Amino acid sequence: MIFETHQLNSPISKYIESIFHFKDFIPDHSIERVVPTGHVFIIFELDDIPRNTFDNITLKPNKTYTKAWISGIHKNYISISAHPKSEMFVIQFKPFGTYPFFHFPAADLSEKILSYEEVFEKELLVLRENLLKQEASLDKFNVAEKWLISRFNESKVPSKELLSVVQKLETEPVTNFNDAIGSYPYTQKHLIDQFKKYIGVTPKYYQRILRFNEILQQIQQKESISWSQVAYQCGYADQSHFIKEFNHFSGFNPQEFIKKEFNKDESNFFPLDREG
Repeated sequence: MIFETHQLNSPISKYIESIFHFKDFIPDHSIERVVPTGHVFIIFELDDIPRNTFDNITLKPNKTYTKAWISGIHKNYISISAHPKSEMFVIQFKPFGTYPFFHFPAADLSEKILSYEEVFEKELLVLRENLLKQEASLDKFNVAEKWLISRFNESKVPSKELLSVVQKLETEPVTNFNDAIGSYPYTQKHLIDQFKKYIGVTPKYYQRILRFNEILQQIQQKESISWSQVAYQCGYADQSHFIKEFNHFSGFNPQEFIKKEFNKDESNFFPLDREG
């Protein structure tokens, strides 16, 4: 399997989390659950294999995506297909990073997966064709970076005041939430509007996503887990609140999650029909 990532240059590197290309991926499952991370993705399939999303309860296919699509910030988990011998190219934006490239509010993408026609018309299709022409991952990265630079509008970057609040939410304890949002020099309504414009959700909901992902990091590859300790360290008021939030974002209760050994998988993708 090929899995390559690319280090972007400034100034766009401040707004892109990662660009990666993988080929000949062989999963041991056909459906996987994806939990929210706060990021937006542009996804290109380079193998002509249609991808599906599924109803989270019945696991019946509900939508099909081909060539290129955009996955906005999600408030809940989603179920997607996984395919053998697949090849994909992905641009992962930082939580506040889409507006300088997309030129419309991130809230317009919230809870959505949109085909390339719905967002960029044929622009992503042309980019995909250029990616397919390149053999080496590095050449694909250079093509994508050139496109991102052409889309980048520095007048649409988030303010330093907003980024300061985002950084506080990402790095400080949950109990500091009021202090973090209180540090914003304008009204709370203005802060909420800015979060919806640049991130796609409110500050409170964004913190909930961050906290859930902190849980996943804490239990990753752990053989012994004290759920009460995890709940306490992540600032949950009580065990029932913790379990409710865990189920909301993952679709599993904590014990079921460990029984299926999902803490030994990638931190945000969990196979639902793994053989064996």
